[in-house]
Amino acid sequence: MPFPSDHLIVGWSVSLTDAQWARIEPLLPDRTPKRGGRWRDHRRVIDAIAFKYRTGTPWMDLPEQLRSWKGAHNRLRTRAADGTWEKVFTALLAQAHAEGDLDWVVAVDSTVVRAHQHAAGARKKAPAGEPVNHPLGRSRGGLTTKIHLAADSRCRPLAFVVTPGQAGDAPAFPEVMARLRVPRPIGRPRTTPVMVLADKAYSSRAIRTHLRRRGIRAVIPQPAGQAANRKRRGSRGGRPPAFDRDAYKQRNTVERCINRLKQWRGLATRYD
Repeated sequence: MPFPSDHLIVGWSVSLTDAQWARIEPLLPDRTPKRGGRWRDHRRVIDAIAFKYRTGTPWMDLPEQLRSWKGAHNRLRTRAADGTWEKVFTALLAQAHAEGDLDWVVAVDSTVVRAHQHAAGARKKAPAGEPVNHPLGRSRGGLTTKIHLAADSRCRPLAFVVTPGQAGDAPAFPEVMARLRVPRPIGRPRTTPVMVLADKAYSSRAIRTHLRRRGIRAVIPQPAGQAANRKRRGSRGGRPPAFDRDAYKQRNTVERCINRLKQWRGLATRYD
């Protein structure tokens, strides 16, 4: 059933502000199509996509004020396939870094997204260029997807990796770190945080070695089982890993980042 008026759209606060649009507009491709008629206005399309994921409404039930749902859906898929959204995300990170607005104390964690029955139609044999099962997996919560992400100290996402829901946190850690690349005006992109904060699920020798080799300070607590095993081995167990309790208090930033993401109902529950 269509929404009756514009005030509901405004009430959800999904429309881009003028300041946000001024940053995004130069990063989007030309609106002139290669052939045929005219493209819809980019800003209206992005508002439609944002409304869909903020409210979790089905595509076909988008308000009439946002025009054709097919146009918004097709633009979302097209720009995902050609990498436009990823380029926009990277460019915005680069702008923030150039303005000194990006913090390099990074926290890493993951969150599970329950898949709705409408998301269960992904083909088992995906066409070329598409991820296998998009990625959907089965965990104790049923059909799920897991989002692994890194966030800065201001609760803003810096890198994402999406896996099936049953995937572990630690195996995805190197890929999350590999996707942390922020371009700079001169030189290579910055890829090295000052510090990485993570919970006990990331306490492994491989992860600590990975961070130490890259000169990144690891703030990861050691599980009781690992500590007990080290003590049983005596001098062969080595010294306990360094752990800064005060610095670890900042790890809540990634939890708050996840909470912000899940305020968008289309991301808290996977409908597509």
